[in-house]
Parts: sequence; C-alpha cells; structure tokens
Amino acid sequence: MSLLPAFLDLHGARAVVVGGGAVALRRTRTLLDAGLHVQVIAPDRCAELAALTADWQPRAYRSGDLRGAALVVAATSHAGVNAQVVRDARDLGLLVNDASDATRGNLRFPAVAEQAGVQVAVSTGRELPMLAQALTERTRDLLPTPEQLGTWTGQREAALTLPEPQRQAALGALRRDIRRAVGVPA
Repeated sequence: MSLLPAFLDLHGARAVVVGGGAVALRRTRTLLDAGLHVQVIAPDRCAELAALTADWQPRAYRSGDLRGAALVVAATSHAGVNAQVVRDARDLGLLVNDASDATRGNLRFPAVAEQAGVQVAVSTGRELPMLAQALTERTRDLLPTPEQLGTWTGQREAALTLPEPQRQAALGALRRDIRRAVGVPA
C-alpha cells in the first residue's frame, strides 16, 4: 500500500491522545512540538507525561471525547480501547493513529530528522520503525547548519532579483553548491 507523504500545518488545532504511557508520551511531545493543543485522556499517566503542558483528563475514554479534535492518537495498552477510539475517529472523519496497530489508523508518524527548519520524514511503508530510524539518523548528518541555510537563502533571494541570464547562472551555481554540500553529484 502506498501512503500519501505530507506535512500538515495543524498549529493551534486540538489533538486527543488516549493513553498515559511511554507511547502516549512520545506522541504528545510530537504534537506539542508541532503547536497542537493536546488533551490526554487516561486514568493514569507516566511522570514525564505529567510534566508536559497537555490537558489531562484523568479517566477512561468515552465516546464523544473526540468531538472538535483534528487529530487522534490511540495509545493505550488495551487493543479493544484502541480499536474503539479508531472507529470513533474514523466515523468523525478525523486523522487517527493507532499506536498498537498502524494499519487500523489513517495516520502514521514517520521518523524525522530536523535541523535549522529543514525536516526529512522517513516511512518504510511497512511496519519497520527500526529501518526508518536508522535512515533518519543517517540523513541527519546531511542536513544544513543554520548558517548554511541562511547563506543559501540569501543567495537565492539575491539571484531572483537579477535579470536573465544572470539569474539562471546564479541559481545554477547555488544548486551545484547545495548538491555538493549534501554529497549529490552536480
């Protein structure tokens, strides 16, 4: 099955994470880092999750908890609860990730390498997170430093102000410089 790779701007949207353990912690961090308002629903939560700025509802999941959410994560240790969360989310047309069985949801979280605002997301298209993580670690070394990115951005902006054919020459030189920096033949 082929997945649609996409970067979503959900800043300010509401996300619901059902579960309070280590997986819920990872997903909650990811969602908070992306600027979502996260509500965690779980009778208990790990200490690290308690330290985050997510809104905690200390109780079991109930139908109706997903209304108004843009994104949902089912991350309990109970397959039946996760399945119900996924069904409810799908009925509402929401993006949903089932941490216990990714094939049940319509959203998967990739491994991500990020530096200076450049993000590279890796999904194996299968359930091999170890491969995605290894590829991400390898990719991280190729990402530009903030200084490189600033220089390249300035060069591009300057090139766009030039008349033709100087514009194309300047953009071509920049393209070669970037490709050389990441180890791709020009």
